[in-house]
Amino acid sequence: MITLALIGLLGGLITGVSPCVLPMLPIIFFAGTTGETEAQQKTTVRKGVPSGDVLVEEVEVGKPARDWRPLKIITGIIVSFSVFTLAGSVILSALGLPDDFLRWGGLVILSVVGLGLIFPALGHWIEKPFYRLPKINRNDNGAFVLGLGLGTLYVPCAGPVLAAITVAGATGNVGWRTVVLTVSFAFGAALPLLIFASAGSRISQRVKAYRDHARGFRIAGGAVMIALAVALAFNVTDAIQRSLPSYTSGLEKKVAENKTVQGALAPAIGNDASADLAKCTPGAAELASCGAAPEFRGTQKWFNTPDGKPATLAELKGKVVLVDFWAYSCINCQRATPHLLAWDKAYKSLGLQIVGIHSPEFAFEKSAGNLQSAISQEKIGYPVGQDNNLATWTAYRNQYWPAKYLVDAGGTVRSIKFGEGDYGQTENQIRELLKAANPAANLPAPVDGTVKADSIGAEGTTPETYLAYSRSTNLNGTGKLTPNKTVAFGLNPQQPNDTYSLGGDWAVGTQNVTSTKGSQVRLNYQAAKVFHVLAGQGTVTMSIPGRPDRTITVKGTPNLYELVDQPQQERQTMTLTYSAGVSAFTFSFG
Repeated sequence: MITLALIGLLGGLITGVSPCVLPMLPIIFFAGTTGETEAQQKTTVRKGVPSGDVLVEEVEVGKPARDWRPLKIITGIIVSFSVFTLAGSVILSALGLPDDFLRWGGLVILSVVGLGLIFPALGHWIEKPFYRLPKINRNDNGAFVLGLGLGTLYVPCAGPVLAAITVAGATGNVGWRTVVLTVSFAFGAALPLLIFASAGSRISQRVKAYRDHARGFRIAGGAVMIALAVALAFNVTDAIQRSLPSYTSGLEKKVAENKTVQGALAPAIGNDASADLAKCTPGAAELASCGAAPEFRGTQKWFNTPDGKPATLAELKGKVVLVDFWAYSCINCQRATPHLLAWDKAYKSLGLQIVGIHSPEFAFEKSAGNLQSAISQEKIGYPVGQDNNLATWTAYRNQYWPAKYLVDAGGTVRSIKFGEGDYGQTENQIRELLKAANPAANLPAPVDGTVKADSIGAEGTTPETYLAYSRSTNLNGTGKLTPNKTVAFGLNPQQPNDTYSLGGDWAVGTQNVTSTKGSQVRLNYQAAKVFHVLAGQGTVTMSIPGRPDRTITVKGTPNLYELVDQPQQERQTMTLTYSAGVSAFTFSFG
């Protein structure tokens, strides 16, 4: 129980500082400043002066009362988040309300509380139901109502812990473990907001300029709340969030991949059966029996299905199913895709169903438009589910891109393959399961040998190289990767094998670095093929000793650019020069 609570608290803290809550911070701050300042008012006392005399002496009486407003906001968030996350689906279904009712309800509450700050009469009307409560709860109870509304707007924030909670609530598998996880997550997510609310409260209590213009600040706070409610309603804030680096993704990924976390979260979402997946040795040539395949869950959108309807394993019973976890910018996944397409073409009519689960490695891969473009470009025709919150990823206890789970016609996982390679072995297992399901099936000759695809890098190939703060491990030059800062770096004149260095000024993020002034990269690699994930607008000039320079034009969302393509591996050092405004993510090698 303690472990589960700590996991929930950690997941909540990560969510509480993630980009998805940034639109709430101005609301929380202004809400903290809009408490009553009468606790600091002065009481007028007349001493020995005739009642008709206008001369009075003012004496300050008492001291500032404790401001409970920030705590009420956070309490409201915790209560509404916990209740509606676990029981929201049941409540909405019972009342016949649409799925987005809670979100719109939260936006209405946010707007009404904002109007209450602008128009005091409306504010008193909002608080009227609370007047019969004890005195400590009587003043500014609009704060609690505001917290209730914000709690419903908190639900969309991503992360593996929240995914487990959401799935548990949606499927009705709510036990004491889920309640502990949910409440501890809510506390963790609310703590950073409490800091902002408390900061606003202290300003309102201690800054004289605020006390002198309290009415104006309340109106400004109300206007901010209404404006942000409109922005949230029309998804205006999405563009801002997309433009920011997902600085918590590294922490979220570590939580998702942690064995203790996976073991604790699986029972919380009613997924005890997935523990049997440990019976399969990844990469084994022999088929095994690894328990029932977990159902696809927590997906946002489906591609290549009738009317966008989600694919389910229950409907696929009787077919051999290959579940492929992938990410569209992952070069390893791209090299595996032609094999999947060949198997789909050769065996679909004989009972094979491939289902792609797109579990993003980077924040930009969460875009449905980007994913749709990748599916079209790769000519993928089998169903693909968008697993942005890693719910299905976590249910399968997966850790790799790409990963393949082979499920027999009865719904039992029979084989697991992590990474590239062994395509002939996987095809033999597919054929074996197809024959077991239908002994009369007339299978064609194996198709793996006919697939034209990039070969896997031979032994000694430079491993994938990440440039950003959260995952860089082989930076070898002057300058330190410091997140959310522009840093001056220096190239290494004698770059060691399989390392890189940065030169010039770079804006450092957790998922990429962005060129600013004199930005360069020096890379020492061994490979036949070199790929680079880039985004933004500009050019990259590549220089390799003994070869003519080459300039690559970069435009738009993150994409994979081929830098080198030659017949054989070789050891080289290249220097790349970037125009300002180009974001660099990774180097991949083949």
